[in-house]
Amino acid sequence: MEISRLTVRIYALILNDRSEILLSEEFHHNMKMCKFPGGGLELGESTLACLRREMREELGAEIEIIEHFYTTDFFQKSQFQQDTQVLAIYYLAKLLNTPTSSASKYPFELCELKNGSLSHRWQALDSFTPEILTFPFDKKAASLLLEQKNRLLKSLNISIL
Repeated sequence: MEISRLTVRIYALILNDRSEILLSEEFHHNMKMCKFPGGGLELGESTLACLRREMREELGAEIEIIEHFYTTDFFQKSQFQQDTQVLAIYYLAKLLNTPTSSASKYPFELCELKNGSLSHRWQALDSFTPEILTFPFDKKAASLLLEQKNRLLKSLNISIL
């Protein structure tokens, strides 16, 4: 099938002062997905406004966007819509308030295995690997994050352990 559509996804890389990264765990299309928090860009919306909206919707939290981190630099076909290309944009961000949604320490502990379910968990960077994530573009962003971990923690004023 020919590619005739483009979807743009905007994600946050959120680190805390315990050197952990926030992950989203979702159950959609009858499968478990682990990814960075974020979502789809709506027509007429800027990437930054999209990310702020998604964090309010998913986490019940406001964020400060620190810097653009990565935009996919390879072709990625959607796993769910065969005529669609996915472009993913990642920003380093920090939470400005405590999220209203609770977060777990264990994979899929809080995510109900029902289509549409969403939960979050904090993953220690020292045990974080790209293989934890579901999608190729998230895995690439995770590899870059791990390569730049010390710089990113420093830019967030987080002491490096």
